[in-house]
Amino acid sequence: QTALSEIMQAFALRPTASQSTNLPFLLHGVTGSGKTEIYIRAAREAIRRGKQAIILVPEIALTPQTVRRFLARFPGQVGLAHSKLSDGERYDTWRRARLGLLKIIIGPRSALFAPLPNIGLLVADECHDSSYYQSEPPFYHAVNAAMEYARICGAVCVLGSATPSIVLRQQAQVGERIRLLELPKRISESGLPPVHIIDMREELKSGNRAIFSRALNEALADVLAKNQQAILFLNRRGTATYVFCRECGAVLKCPRCDTPLTLHTELPNHPTTQLLCHRCAYDRHMPKKCPTCGSDQIRQYGLGSEKVEAEVKALFPDARTLRWDWETTRQKDAHEIILSHFAAQRADVLIGTQMLAKGLDLPLVTLVGIVLADVGLNLPDPFAAERTFNLLTQVAGRAGRSALGGQVILQTFQPEHYSIQAAARHDTPAFYLQELEYRKQLGNPPFSRLVRLEYRHFESAKAEAEARAMAEKIHHWLEAEHRTQTTVIGPVPCFFAKLGGLYRWQIVIRGPEPESLLRGKTLGDWRVEVNPI
Repeated sequence: QTALSEIMQAFALRPTASQSTNLPFLLHGVTGSGKTEIYIRAAREAIRRGKQAIILVPEIALTPQTVRRFLARFPGQVGLAHSKLSDGERYDTWRRARLGLLKIIIGPRSALFAPLPNIGLLVADECHDSSYYQSEPPFYHAVNAAMEYARICGAVCVLGSATPSIVLRQQAQVGERIRLLELPKRISESGLPPVHIIDMREELKSGNRAIFSRALNEALADVLAKNQQAILFLNRRGTATYVFCRECGAVLKCPRCDTPLTLHTELPNHPTTQLLCHRCAYDRHMPKKCPTCGSDQIRQYGLGSEKVEAEVKALFPDARTLRWDWETTRQKDAHEIILSHFAAQRADVLIGTQMLAKGLDLPLVTLVGIVLADVGLNLPDPFAAERTFNLLTQVAGRAGRSALGGQVILQTFQPEHYSIQAAARHDTPAFYLQELEYRKQLGNPPFSRLVRLEYRHFESAKAEAEARAMAEKIHHWLEAEHRTQTTVIGPVPCFFAKLGGLYRWQIVIRGPEPESLLRGKTLGDWRVEVNPI
């Protein structure tokens, strides 16, 4: 009620002709705290005032519950806008929106451009999600675009998340351009579920080499005995993460992307075991001999969602499993079908990748097992800890959303890592403080801004030469303008130096306003991203 009354007051403010006096709201609410209800009531207020609302969700297929709840409250007034619609459906929505016949548009980042005549409310749900960023030209972040659009329209803007980005949270904390609203508790009496950290190093020492710890095994057996449901999360697809030769150590890689191929045992349209590149979809059969040395000692290593499913079937033959990852959701409406099957209790265990972290409300889920929390933690990415914390917190929030209560079992080889410790305690402030301290030491956002320049070419030497020449130019520009606080990282090959046959080099400029250095300069074939994610 407190959060809602502030938003209602913002509707009452009369914006000036040139710009809105309203600041955007950051609605920081734990999972299950009623954020969707606030969006619905705010939308009702916008409609009451003769205006329309745009509700952005990270991916339309992964947020059917949000869509369903809006349709139930506003029958006949809601339009969906997303890339899976046919041309006819998209045109029909566009036409009705333009005529003002639709009061609410729901969709991913493209829904922001629906031609509504009089926008009164813009909402970005799960505003931390990386899907809001368009990583191909034209680069833009839909959350930033929504804030700017709301300012131009004089509309109310609400950004909601259980784990808002560090940059947004910091801006709201210091009252800079954003107002903070907090929902620290769940609506349900049971509160947030307890999280048990299992140190997989100890499991190995005690002789357990299986994917599941003893605790997760027992918890799964208990849930199945009580006819309740469990979610198992692992942010990796496939059966094995990479395939290599035990004789010479050669790893089988994609010829176009130079990334390790992933083993899949049951790909659609491929009855046999296949090796697949998750970047460009190159595939090949599993070789009988090593292409490098001719040895037959080819082995698979690592694990993915397919292997987790196989393990559950082996341990609990009667358990009904569903897998929810990129491979199982290629067909139209596949997301909706899998979710409705699970919600209707036609399956006991749902196994999946990061799709599971997107705002699902499943009351019968009393156990969430995080098979390996460390996935992604050690990537060469300055924001890896924040991504891991967000993902673990969101996935943990799927448990105990009803009176049945619930628990989370988090398996890890790095139990002491601050992001894993904070996620286990549901302690967002502690994580933010620690992460902010590290960002300050390194001079990363929110204490600076970043600009990333990337060059791509079919020839490795040409890509490198261009990158070195551009870095030299940037250093000259910095000297000429006496920019002592701006630093240059690189030139270096990108993480995944080769993608789709193109070699990629990058330069990162970090400082108070690095984008102003490039204004008016001729940059040729360079791709430029301001504040990349």
